[in-house]
Amino acid sequence: MFGDITRVGANFNAMESLFNLKRVNGEIGQVQSRLSSGKRINSAEDDTSGYALSKHLQSRVNGLTQALDNVSTAKNVLNIAEGGYQSQMSILQQIKESLTQAADGALSTEQRGAIGDRIHSLLTEIDDIKSQTKYNGYTLFTDSGSDRTMTFQVGEENTDTFAVTFNSSGRNDIGETGGIDIDSIVGSNTGSAASGDWAALDQTEATAGILTLDSAIKSMAKTIQQMGDDQARLTSKEESLSLGISNTEATRSRIEDADFAKEQMTMMKLQILQQTSISAFTQSNSAPQVVLSLFR
Repeated sequence: MFGDITRVGANFNAMESLFNLKRVNGEIGQVQSRLSSGKRINSAEDDTSGYALSKHLQSRVNGLTQALDNVSTAKNVLNIAEGGYQSQMSILQQIKESLTQAADGALSTEQRGAIGDRIHSLLTEIDDIKSQTKYNGYTLFTDSGSDRTMTFQVGEENTDTFAVTFNSSGRNDIGETGGIDIDSIVGSNTGSAASGDWAALDQTEATAGILTLDSAIKSMAKTIQQMGDDQARLTSKEESLSLGISNTEATRSRIEDADFAKEQMTMMKLQILQQTSISAFTQSNSAPQVVLSLFR
């Protein structure tokens, strides 16, 4: 190495020390970037395959997170629909009670007519509930003879869908035998007791109406049960999505995020190397000074 010192045209030792110093400074900068951002991979250059994989996992996390929100929205829609069905079920129970009362032969025509007026009002309320049960501007219960099906996105893949059918629930839709025909139960003449215009409900119609209401209540109970089954499935999907988000995020973090203990340990090592590189560079620059002693 002494021969190299005597050739002052190129200070090889100083150049090598400078190269090592620049390399250490670059590594220190990379570690500082990781410590400041909290990520091990801040650009594709840091780890090309790791970068691609982490972005794929991040995309999956984003999709699952939004799907989880969609499931919550779907449950809200089903809760509103079930609330409408439950209100109609309560009315059907009241009508069944009224028809059972009207079927009793001890009642007078006027008394039975008053019951008919009440039943007419309750049946009208069933249609009002049908038209007023909405979510985000959409009427969940459609016109007579048709059902509404809503499809929810409950996963990150385009095939991860969940379809829910809302049965039409007007007074002419409920029941397994063609719905509730108001005319067949209370007749077409409706009014109030004060005006003396009674609903034309007789004992025979009341007795037949009980059978119709039994079918209607059975049908409505089945519809509400289906709402409950759908809600249970959505709750299961909620749990599955939450678990998927946690596991995927943990995998992404292991690949992309920085290990602070490891990075801090690396920083201490690099700082020592930086100081020794500076010292070596200084010594390498001063070594050729020995050539001047040859001219004394």
